[in-house]
Amino acid sequence: MAVPRSEAIFAAAVSAFMAGRDAQARPGLVFEEVPAPKRLAPYAAAIAATVGRDGTDVAWGRLVLLYDPEGQLGWEGMFRLVAYVRAEVEPDIAADPLLGEVGWSWLSESLDTHVPGYAVPSGTVTRVITEGFGAKQDELPATEFELRASWSPAGSPGNKPADADLDALDLPAHFAAWCACMSAAAGLEPLGTRALRPRGAAQGRAPAQPPGRRD
Repeated sequence: MAVPRSEAIFAAAVSAFMAGRDAQARPGLVFEEVPAPKRLAPYAAAIAATVGRDGTDVAWGRLVLLYDPEGQLGWEGMFRLVAYVRAEVEPDIAADPLLGEVGWSWLSESLDTHVPGYAVPSGTVTRVITEGFGAKQDELPATEFELRASWSPAGSPGNKPADADLDALDLPAHFAAWCACMSAAAGLEPLGTRALRPRGAAQGRAPAQPPGRRD
């Protein structure tokens, strides 16, 4: 019995997605397959990740691959990637008015560095402050950065590939961009991105420069 074309395309896309995971495997970066959301698209796959530094987990993320053979409003294609990144940061960094702009640049610069093209990027940056009360009043406040974003994989500028042309869309490159964004959030400063100082990092490190500034 022949496999329906849409299922065959998604199976090939998942294979490329997992190849991206395998290519990024390295010490300090742990991946786990997790259930994908069922209501966003007819087909979906998801990977969660944890970034460790000096034996401590400092950043967490999730990347979801969506596929709808009919496409969806705002996608400009059949595929969409949905990313989540969370990292602990020092309180002074959480209070920095540039956190949102710099945090978004972690993703945009990672995409610009790694992928052939992308379309309709969208997302939010959130500062999270957790304080303890009652029995937890002695716990130090925790400050975190959260990025939620989505974008559509696309071909290189001037080249609009067919939606099923997975080689042109290069899903492994998008996986690499997400990993680079997580590394930046964790303070690891991958090539092509900047990082803010995460919680517990050595004091005295220069803070991130505003977008567009290079000292």
